[in-house]
Amino acid sequence: MSSQIKIFSCSKSDYLAKKIAKSYGHPLGSCEVQKFSDGEFQVSIKETVRGCEVFLIQSTPPPTDNLMELLLMIDAAKRASAKRIIAVIPYFGWARQDRKDQPRVAIGAKLIANLLEAAGVDRIMTMDLHADQIQGFFEVPVDHLFASTLFAPVLQQMKLDNLIIAAPDAGGSKRANAYAKYLNVDLALCYKQRKKANEIENMTIIGDVKGKDVVIVDDMVDTAGTLTKSAKLFIEHGANSVRAFCTHAVLSGPAHERIEKSLLKELVVTDTIPLKEESSKIRVISVAEMFGDVMRKHVSFESISDHFVFANQ
Repeated sequence: MSSQIKIFSCSKSDYLAKKIAKSYGHPLGSCEVQKFSDGEFQVSIKETVRGCEVFLIQSTPPPTDNLMELLLMIDAAKRASAKRIIAVIPYFGWARQDRKDQPRVAIGAKLIANLLEAAGVDRIMTMDLHADQIQGFFEVPVDHLFASTLFAPVLQQMKLDNLIIAAPDAGGSKRANAYAKYLNVDLALCYKQRKKANEIENMTIIGDVKGKDVVIVDDMVDTAGTLTKSAKLFIEHGANSVRAFCTHAVLSGPAHERIEKSLLKELVVTDTIPLKEESSKIRVISVAEMFGDVMRKHVSFESISDHFVFANQ
């Protein structure tokens, strides 16, 4: 069976691909990216993939080069007569562009889905899409995994007596409610109004957090503006402590500085995206074993239902 499987890493996800391949029990295949002086690049697969199940591992940030590299790798594998091509995209970028929320804007997530299918992908494996309905943008199967499978046991091990789950905004209320129901605790909500992307006008708290240990859950942390302001608000409303569990550590711009200066006790993230710098407040949980096991079960036609502790709905 192992001779029919090939696992390749695109250049920016090598750190995670090595761990996934080790968990799967199969070495990474050989591929190369040749860069030209004008910024163009060419990918090449350095071993046969004819008749093989090919897994291509690549998270998208920064989105333009990484997405293009993944598309070229898919095309290269298809033209080399791979049996099936599975794109393992732990963090699926552009997912915040999932609908027309104002006139004359693109639906970026749908466009990316179209590009991946046009390149020749047969299946997508990803984690915690910003909007669950993005699965429906694809005409190929999507294995949508949830970090709650990893986060929920960690939360239980913390044994916080006064635990309350919080959503950083209305959009994350379904996810937070799923955690609250599973852990049998109360739910709080931050309601925010934005001036524009990554800039918040004002925030208010819905729910009683006095004397509580607040845990904020979200699919990603980008500039950490919402997260750190939420933490400050919860403390001002009488919370004992504030922690956060966020799947994708985008951490762009002033995010690290904001987290260090914030009232957050701890930020727990996964390694779908590599940390740009270390922090005493940030703990990383690896998704490698989960993806490795899902890949293994895909090849052996087994159910992956045991990887869903609860649905984020």
